[in-house]
Amino acid sequence: MIEALLIGLAAGVVAGLLGVGGGALFVPALTIGLGLSQLDAEATSLLAIVPVALVGAVRHRSHGNVDVRTGVVLGLVAVAGAAAGVAIANAVPERALELGFGVFLLFVAWRLVVSTARAPARP
Repeated sequence: MIEALLIGLAAGVVAGLLGVGGGALFVPALTIGLGLSQLDAEATSLLAIVPVALVGAVRHRSHGNVDVRTGVVLGLVAVAGAAAGVAIANAVPERALELGFGVFLLFVAWRLVVSTARAPARP
C-alpha cells in the first residue's frame, strides 16, 4: 500500500506540473513497482486518472488555462475511444500490449525532444 501511495503522489505531481498524461507514468510504475500485469495496470491507471484529471483541470481553470469547450469535446469523443481500446486490449496478447505501450512511450519521448529542440528559446 505504501508503494501505491508513493506512486500516486509522484505521478500526480508530475502530471499536474508537466501536463503529462498520468497513464504514461502510472502504467510503468504499476507494472514495475507493484508487479501488476500490463492489462491490470492499464485498467487501474484509467480509474486513477479520473480524480487526477479533475483536480488538475479545476486548478488550471482557476488560472485561466483551460479551454472548456475543447475539453468537453475531447472528453465525450474519448469515451468511445476508451470503449474501443478496452475491447482491443482484452483481445490481444498481453505481450503485444507491453510492446505497444513501450513503442508509444518512445514515440512520445522522441516527439517531445524534437519539438523542444525546434522551439525558439524563451527569455
